[in-house]
Amino acid sequence: VQDGGRNYDGTKLAATGTVVVTINYRLGALGFLAHPALASHGAAGNYGLMDQQAALRWVQRNIARFGGNPRNVTIAGQSAGGLSVLAQMVSPGARGLFQRAIVQSGTFALNQRPLAVAEAAGKTFATSVGCPDQTAACLRSVPVSSLVSKFGVEIPGVVDGSVLTQPIGTALARGQFARVPVINGITHDEELLFVAGLGITVSQGTNIPLAGDPTDPANYQANIAQALGVPAARAAAIANEYPLSAYPNPVAAFSLLVSDASFACPALQVDRWTAARGAATYAYQFNDDNAPLNILPPDQQHLGLSTHGTELPYLFDQPNAPFPVTGTLTPGQQALAASMRTDWASFAASGNPSSHALPWPSFDGTRVLSLVPLQSQVTTDFAAAHHCSFWAAG
Repeated sequence: VQDGGRNYDGTKLAATGTVVVTINYRLGALGFLAHPALASHGAAGNYGLMDQQAALRWVQRNIARFGGNPRNVTIAGQSAGGLSVLAQMVSPGARGLFQRAIVQSGTFALNQRPLAVAEAAGKTFATSVGCPDQTAACLRSVPVSSLVSKFGVEIPGVVDGSVLTQPIGTALARGQFARVPVINGITHDEELLFVAGLGITVSQGTNIPLAGDPTDPANYQANIAQALGVPAARAAAIANEYPLSAYPNPVAAFSLLVSDASFACPALQVDRWTAARGAATYAYQFNDDNAPLNILPPDQQHLGLSTHGTELPYLFDQPNAPFPVTGTLTPGQQALAASMRTDWASFAASGNPSSHALPWPSFDGTRVLSLVPLQSQVTTDFAAAHHCSFWAAG
């Protein structure tokens, strides 16, 4: 319904000597509906995360037959998959099932809901699909199409006391996570895809419609308030921090500020949490602002800045994308793609992504690798560029 493992062709990654496993897991209501009638062995609302753990246990039992090492497993994901990686880092049930973690654009929803709140929403959902009796039998009789279409977007997971014993951000801040080497990164403007392409924003894992046309400066503060759930006075302060005069157009200003608040600065905080506990941490920002966006037609693929998902074709062929970009990358972009695949494979093998061509420094509070065709380099201004002191001050 949303995507599947078959759209992540790991052939080129496997050519580096890595054994690549892609998985499918339940989505929407099938994967993340919290409801008292569905609780199983104390777990509720995290069935998709449980599927992922089942896949990891399969790897432990079987990967040696494919030439892999069950004691050297890297989990990796992008967007909801990246958040899933963080969830597995803090989930007791995943402990010991992997030795490295790669998080791509996954730090946007670190405060999972309490079980009681999630189950209350689940009861409302059950009524909406024709199950006011709130029974599992009724829910299981509802057509899958109805369950999926009416559930909306639900990003993992729920603090159910079993799969997740606390919110992801809380566990990371407390140091209660698997202290494995981590690659954690974002794209230049994560929200541009949603704002310019889909007319929404993503905040705490929820799709939020805009208050008004983002190209109209008159809607700037109202859109800020809507997207971030803040009062008018706070929206005005944010608009002052990101004045329209400093950006080429209102869409750029708005998408960048929401990206900073929802993706970039949380990513920096996660880097600081993991590094502070001794986990080797490697931070990056994908900055190929000419990267094509394979969900849009060729004449609309270039939005001006790299955005959510634009790094994926540099690692995987995506044959099921609406507009696959395989073969359309420039020589410089192909070189960056090859370098990224080499570095991801090196990290999976050793826990260090550095290569002779591109040394990756471990994160020390400031160092972030900027991935750009032919000129990738270490930067130290990530926090300033994304106004992270402003967002940290609240």
